[in-house]
Amino acid sequence: MAERPVCAVLGIGPGNGQAFARRFGDDGYAVALLSRSTDLSEKIASELPEAKAFACDVSDPASIAEAFGAVREQLGDVDVLLFNVGSGVFGTIDEISAEQFELAWQINCRGLYLTAKEVIGPMRDKGEGKILITGATASLRGKPFTTAFASAKAAQRSLAQSLARQLGPEGIHVALVIVDGMVDLPRTREQMPDKDDEEFLQPDHIADAMAYLARQPRSAWSFELDVRPFVEQW
Repeated sequence: MAERPVCAVLGIGPGNGQAFARRFGDDGYAVALLSRSTDLSEKIASELPEAKAFACDVSDPASIAEAFGAVREQLGDVDVLLFNVGSGVFGTIDEISAEQFELAWQINCRGLYLTAKEVIGPMRDKGEGKILITGATASLRGKPFTTAFASAKAAQRSLAQSLARQLGPEGIHVALVIVDGMVDLPRTREQMPDKDDEEFLQPDHIADAMAYLARQPRSAWSFELDVRPFVEQW
């Protein structure tokens, strides 16, 4: 069992997930890194104190239950959950299948529901906890190519609001970070080679926002925080 408080980061990639894990590791947490593949997460975990990588497929309820059972056994109860899963297929109603539409909801909405249920019991017992969610502008407005993604993220935002209103009086802070813009990743740089540095969201700076929410005093909690480059049109 970890001697530090436990932070579970769900969704580990070379951008936000990695930045979140490193930031909360630096802030004194034992970090559980959960993702479908453990190739990157194991490397990151090896570089952090009291960190472990766990395989977890958010579209599979059994995988979620198994992964969080392992987290509790090896590190302890989760004090902070960072739900950083936001994948989805992009296309119009003519281009996406019913299966793709359903999968976007399973990952973004049902995944949050199931992972929250894995952590809120011990949080209730302690009278405190954090569930922090990486949201998207698509949750506020739909465009033709976000037919699946926008509806899934909107459902996720509504679920997060319901959780915040129910769990807040029990000491559990639920908050959503609306990420508005392109995150600075190798693939986004490759896709947009003409963009300037200031046009990208930096993962380390998004991690700063998450860390700020985790420190907020109970008398001044935020539910929703939006982050974007100053050049972003909004």
